[in-house]
Amino acid sequence: MKSAVETLSPTRAKLTVEVPFEELKPSLDAAYQKIAKQINVPGFRRGKVPPQVIDRQVGRGVVLDEAVNDVLPKAYVEALQENNLTPLAQPEIEVTKFEDNDGLEFTAEVDVKPEFELPAYDGIEASVEDLASPTRTSPSRSTRCVSASAP
Repeated sequence: MKSAVETLSPTRAKLTVEVPFEELKPSLDAAYQKIAKQINVPGFRRGKVPPQVIDRQVGRGVVLDEAVNDVLPKAYVEALQENNLTPLAQPEIEVTKFEDNDGLEFTAEVDVKPEFELPAYDGIEASVEDLASPTRTSPSRSTRCVSASAP
């Protein structure tokens, strides 16, 4: 599986993922088994229908759709991990290329956690008003200075 990332904005990324047919084959076999258990064909026990008969009865397209629906989430998660992306929302997935006995190619646009660096905060001072005193006096008497230090 190959994947590429295009950064659309600091919080949006576009993943382009290519899945070769060899990696799609196990999902295709699982789709045939799943459909074989769901259909009833005279002359065959439920779940024992051969793939050629399934293709004739329901069509190869239904089997391919089932296989794509199985492999797409797995490939998406694998591409996210491969590219060190943290998604914040559900992706917008579009299948760009898919043909029988050929690979699957899809794009996924997703909001991602932005990358940023924290500035140094050594030496920054903040004044905090003391809220524990029952009467309020002038700010100079009821404030305290807190210094920040690096962990």
